[in-house]
Amino acid sequence: MKILVVGSGGREHAIVWKLAQSPRTPTLYCAPGNAGIESLAACVPIKADDIAGLKAFVLSEQIDLTVVGPEASLALGIVDEFRKSHLRIFGPSKGAARIEASKVFSKEIMASAKILTAKSQSFERVELALAYLDHHELPVVVKADGLAQGKGVVVATTREEAKQAVRDSMEHGIFGQAGQRVLIEQFLDGEELTIMAFTDGLTVVPMLPAQDHKRVGDGDTGPNTGGMGAYCPAPIGTAALREQVTKDVLYPAVEALSRMGCPFQGVLYAGLMIVNGMPYVLEFNARMGDPETQVVLPLLKTDLLDVVEAVVEHRLDQLTVNWHDEIAVCVVMTSEGYPGVYQTGRAIHGLPAMTDTTTLVFHAGTTRVGNEVVTAGGRVLGITGRGKTLEAAQAEAYRATQSIVFDGAHYRTDIAHRAFSRHVQH
Repeated sequence: MKILVVGSGGREHAIVWKLAQSPRTPTLYCAPGNAGIESLAACVPIKADDIAGLKAFVLSEQIDLTVVGPEASLALGIVDEFRKSHLRIFGPSKGAARIEASKVFSKEIMASAKILTAKSQSFERVELALAYLDHHELPVVVKADGLAQGKGVVVATTREEAKQAVRDSMEHGIFGQAGQRVLIEQFLDGEELTIMAFTDGLTVVPMLPAQDHKRVGDGDTGPNTGGMGAYCPAPIGTAALREQVTKDVLYPAVEALSRMGCPFQGVLYAGLMIVNGMPYVLEFNARMGDPETQVVLPLLKTDLLDVVEAVVEHRLDQLTVNWHDEIAVCVVMTSEGYPGVYQTGRAIHGLPAMTDTTTLVFHAGTTRVGNEVVTAGGRVLGITGRGKTLEAAQAEAYRATQSIVFDGAHYRTDIAHRAFSRHVQH
């Protein structure tokens, strides 16, 4: 069986790695892939947003199944385009992917499905947004409406900071088209949690709960990033809370999209804020999270290929999805300056072989130049440690992180700190 994975980041490396473990030994391709993926799959130099190029490749190589990693390809309608030619593809249609591609559309879905979320107002004119901020309580959240690679959200503690965020987005165009409309939202104070779910449009199967670390610095300081690390399962995601999220968040969202004539097939990601034990939705994504995938997939016991096919063939209700009783912690190594301006092309030394099952090194922004693996992005590597306890998993991740070296490497030293403070409280 031939499978194409679309994308080039840490999430896609984790997906390729998991598919490579299938007892059905599929032949794997990845477009465009990266220096870590190339040992598991044939990397094809086609960009993830080149829908026509990807489709031509799938037809010429007679690929049996395509798995889409990044949100941009989904928002561009890759699934609709492939389905026109009866090609099997894992991911939501363009209509369903709007739940991520437009924050305003996402809020409309939540309102119609009565899903708990922060109060918000959307604006298409700068002066109206600025006037609204004059009376809004602080802190306040300013979000670009469209896709901004996880960077389009500012939590402002002063009015000036909030207004600057609006101007940056709408006047200075730092997020391009994505920031022409903004959402101004009530700030929710609680603990963040990610629950992703496989769904075929009817059945919803939640994955283990994970927690992502968005801010660049230790102690959750500095600007928001695409994610500095994650751990799974997060203790705040108790069995009772997971059940509540499945019943009150995931199923209502899937059903609302179906009612609108755009059934959702693939992975639905709920980014939650737990406020006094209640799950409020911060955002929905239409694909697996990055770096959450790097801690969730290593704990999946069921063959990922079986799950993907069950989703594509609308028979997820016939499959039992099982998990390993372990903990995974992922530490992201970034380029100096990220999430701002950073240099690339720096040689990476000390990369371990991926033979050790307790430590996994997922490449996020790397490429090969001659015999060297060099940095090619802001987030460079995701190092995942596994263990029977949180302490063991975290120690594994940091042990491997400390042996990898490149100029200007930065990483947080406190990934999973909230889970440890929870241990102490109980």
